[in-house]
Amino acid sequence: MKAFYSDHFVLPLPAGHRFPMQKYRLIHEGALATIEGIEFHEAPTTSDGLLALAHHPRYIAQVSDGSLEPAVQKAIGFPWTPQMVERSRRSAGATIAACRAALNDPGRIAVNLAGGTHHAFADQGAGFCVFNDAAIAARLMQAERRLRRVAIVDLDVHQGNGTASILANDDSIFTLSLHGAHNYPFSKEQSDLDVALEDGTGDAAYLSALQDAMATMLARFTPQLIIFLAGADPHEGDRLGRLKLSFDGLARRDAMVLETAGRHAIPVAISMAGGYGKNIQDTVAVHLQTIALAATFAKR
Repeated sequence: MKAFYSDHFVLPLPAGHRFPMQKYRLIHEGALATIEGIEFHEAPTTSDGLLALAHHPRYIAQVSDGSLEPAVQKAIGFPWTPQMVERSRRSAGATIAACRAALNDPGRIAVNLAGGTHHAFADQGAGFCVFNDAAIAARLMQAERRLRRVAIVDLDVHQGNGTASILANDDSIFTLSLHGAHNYPFSKEQSDLDVALEDGTGDAAYLSALQDAMATMLARFTPQLIIFLAGADPHEGDRLGRLKLSFDGLARRDAMVLETAGRHAIPVAISMAGGYGKNIQDTVAVHLQTIALAATFAKR
């Protein structure tokens, strides 16, 4: 299984910033040390032309030269630096590379060790998301004539509002978001299928909702690729999650997606999405669990 990393493109943040930038290094190091069967590759960058598959050229230019309006930069949540721009390009590049690998490799699964930047809209970023990697990658796979239909299965605890907005009128890409009803973003967009969960939802109710959602999606749509946002933030120890999934529940979540894809012979590209554990090692452990399961499924 191929995995694409960008953790060495470090985005400098001020002391006390709440975004856990170090988790990407820890995920990469942990996967190298503990998971067999992975072929690691540096994430490629993404050109303006590829970014324009999902973003307005003016926004791309403003991100690139640091001329975003202060309010837009504040909504992103990161201070502007050249490193922010390059890391955001690389994160999108890693999802593109994972999609290509999943479609080409016998194991039919590949991983971006970052990504899942689903709050980025066509004309602005938000919520620590600059460019929407899933929307860009899905459209590029279509533009390269690799396939016609893509499903984005977003299991981050926060709704993929940017993804839903960008792809709202695109019948060839199905957006599924399973998220906290009362969590950020507080003004939701409309995905093709939204499943809003109450605070405190635990393993059993979550997995039942996911099973129903996957069945509904496949009854309405026949994807040729799934882009799976495997957020760690539904974990019970997450500072921002407000759901109550255990490590075992999250493993069963990942297995459900991968088993469903396997039954239907659908390749899967996975991104890590969010994770804000009170203990960062919990967040890293959730992500490593996802990667290890993916590597196991890729060997089948």
